[in-house]
Amino acid sequence: MIVRGGTVVTARGVEKADIVVNRGRITEVGPDLEGFGQVVVATGLHVFPGGIDSHVHFNEPGRTEWEDIAHGTSALAAGGYTSFIDMPLNNLPVTTTVEAFDLKLAAMERSATIDFGLWAGLVPGNLDQLGPLVARGAMGFKAFMCPSGIDEFPACDLDSLREGMERIASLGSIVLVHAESPAMLRNVAGPTAEEFIASRPAEAEIQALEDVIAIARDTGCRTHVVHVSTVQGMTTIAEAQLRGVDVSGETCPHYLLYSDDDLERLGGLGKCAPPFRSAGNRDDLRAMAAAGEVEIVVSDHSPSTLELKQGDDFRTIWGGIAGCQSTRQLLLAWDGIELPLVAAVTATRVAERFGLANKGDIAAGFDADLWLVDLGWDGVVRREDLLYKNQFSAHEGQRIRGRTVKTLMRGLEPSRGEHIRPAW
Repeated sequence: MIVRGGTVVTARGVEKADIVVNRGRITEVGPDLEGFGQVVVATGLHVFPGGIDSHVHFNEPGRTEWEDIAHGTSALAAGGYTSFIDMPLNNLPVTTTVEAFDLKLAAMERSATIDFGLWAGLVPGNLDQLGPLVARGAMGFKAFMCPSGIDEFPACDLDSLREGMERIASLGSIVLVHAESPAMLRNVAGPTAEEFIASRPAEAEIQALEDVIAIARDTGCRTHVVHVSTVQGMTTIAEAQLRGVDVSGETCPHYLLYSDDDLERLGGLGKCAPPFRSAGNRDDLRAMAAAGEVEIVVSDHSPSTLELKQGDDFRTIWGGIAGCQSTRQLLLAWDGIELPLVAAVTATRVAERFGLANKGDIAAGFDADLWLVDLGWDGVVRREDLLYKNQFSAHEGQRIRGRTVKTLMRGLEPSRGEHIRPAW
């Protein structure tokens, strides 16, 4: 197959080029190439590497009334994604044992229409499971430093986190950390949006980051901090990297789009943890992202039923943003954003950080995971266009750019995903 005449976007730059594909792999990229077999005409379109969302919750098996693999992967493909890594909680049983991993892997093999990886969980008492989970193909391990909101997935205190990270380091794997210090979460009694935000201050994120970075330094464990919400948090990670600590971080579109003032307007649809921060923090974090100083942008797609997002008491509303279909389109709608940066933060850097061999780039030897998109199209996120099992999102009404013309996974239309194992 040859994808002919498109504007190819990679983390390295933008060029007019053809892409030759043989048996699902890219064999050549360049102008005016000779092709064979099927021709995909990409004239007037941009061709990005297929997106990789390393932070989604598809909740299967278990809470499939919130979301399931079939709907979630269809939504990702519609948004230009060809791979994802699913989180180990919200599904039942939670993925903290080999038996639970096998159940989830079987569900993915039945229903995933794009390529997938699976995170496992680090919780107190499951150290004996970590080695067997790596052998099964777990991409790494998710841990919470504060209550997760799921009783079956308890938080790690600093001692159990250190013990787990020592074991994970010895296995050559990676830990992902939800960084909010439980000691700094406030017991605010009221039900309002303002009181919810006050209960989870920015200082809780900063303190947790300092704690986990210290453990990462001591243990040598590769560490990734999920959904960083503050500029200071991103700066703390960057400073640790300069000191030689193997730590990285991600943020999400909702921290780049919304501030604490928006939560009252959005209501329960906008409740998440960590919560939205100040308008000044949002603007500065957005500037950091536009300057390439944020390594990875993921959706943290954490859906539920609409009923669980309704009500006036923010203490009882389910926390999570549904958004995996719109991530790339939201980023592309920023005025002045560099296209190679979108490729980098949504594909290339994700693949590099998490050891996804042959993913995340458009170059010879890589999987032919491609997003063909019409960047002349502008619109807004509309509920009726969303492919989630529950068709709603905090992003409704937000400006988006880019109409998906075709998503190719290993050179084919998405149909049946394969289990990705980390390169390590």
